[in-house]
Amino acid sequence: MANILDYVDWRGDLTLAQSSFNEVDNLILAELSFLNWKGIVPAPGEGESVSLRQAEEAFFARVPAGETVDMGVLVPQAIPDLLRKAAASDRFGEMRLAGFVDLLDVQRGEQFAALTVETGDGAVYLAFRGTDDTLAGWKEDFEMAFLPEIPAQKKALEYLNVMARQYPRKKLRLGGHSKGGNLAVYAAVFAPERLQKRIETVWSNDGPGFHENILSLPQHAQIAERIRSIVPKSSVVGMLLEHEEDYAVVDSSQLGFLQHDGFSWQVRGSGFVHLHQVTEQARLSDQELRAWVQTLTVEDREKFVSALFDVLSASGAVTLTDLKADRVKAVTAMVKAAKDLDKGTREGLLNFISILFKGNLRMVLEGIQEETEKKATVLRGKKKKGESEP
Repeated sequence: MANILDYVDWRGDLTLAQSSFNEVDNLILAELSFLNWKGIVPAPGEGESVSLRQAEEAFFARVPAGETVDMGVLVPQAIPDLLRKAAASDRFGEMRLAGFVDLLDVQRGEQFAALTVETGDGAVYLAFRGTDDTLAGWKEDFEMAFLPEIPAQKKALEYLNVMARQYPRKKLRLGGHSKGGNLAVYAAVFAPERLQKRIETVWSNDGPGFHENILSLPQHAQIAERIRSIVPKSSVVGMLLEHEEDYAVVDSSQLGFLQHDGFSWQVRGSGFVHLHQVTEQARLSDQELRAWVQTLTVEDREKFVSALFDVLSASGAVTLTDLKADRVKAVTAMVKAAKDLDKGTREGLLNFISILFKGNLRMVLEGIQEETEKKATVLRGKKKKGESEP
């Protein structure tokens, strides 16, 4: 089964003049925004853009010999490999990078990063980084359940305005993976009308949706036809909250929550392998999560999120990698913090974890059954072919 790495091998020799920008290109650029480009790619309005080839050389020049780039616990470890392949290709190598921003405020629980890519076909792609390894980034994701607007969404709109001024005559493409997809859509919806007209496409790659009050706005209606939402067949993150626009369902080589990894999405030719709908188990998990959230008042949701991240950060951890690195210390501190919660909040946390675990288990079992049936079909086909041969 092929993925975006194979896509670069197959089609990396085709420039955008030979084969126009597509949904797979979008995901590749969104994934590259997860890399640390500080000191390599200039910030908005500062310095000349650099080619992806130049940026790749500078990026790996600061990696000690024999060491690998650790992307963290949940960010795909294959992103550096994608960078090497893309930089060496005709399709991506001469694309130019600019406008890199990477902001993290641990105390306030805020995380935002973005990268702009001059694609060379008269457009720029604004890549909004999704949820990375930081606890602050994950806290913002959860805050979408009760806040009408999170800080990263405000920053995404500001970033769009700044980069649109920096590239006044370019078409605009916006995109991101996970929370990055949500940020891209938010920025497009609330952009001034003059900027909305310049936006060609907005890509949300398994990004969570929005509250109904945003989807009902006339600003959303003006851009809705240009929003492309893509979710894997057992999507959980991308099905959260509400999606008014149609979404495309793509096949994945992974099971359960692991399908959120864009490197598991299956590629055929110049696009993903599309399916008719998400799986039944994904719909059940989505319904359970929504039903549970709806039982909570806005105040309860805020209390729950605050308690959850107080527990996770009790050991002093800033990232998920920190939690993994010193598990004994982290677990001890988290258990103590959980004991200090009131009974109702503690039960809410356990219920939430139970729903996620049960939903993921169902989707994993569904995936195993699907793979077993595929193999059985192939074997039957081979056997039938063998029996018909002389």
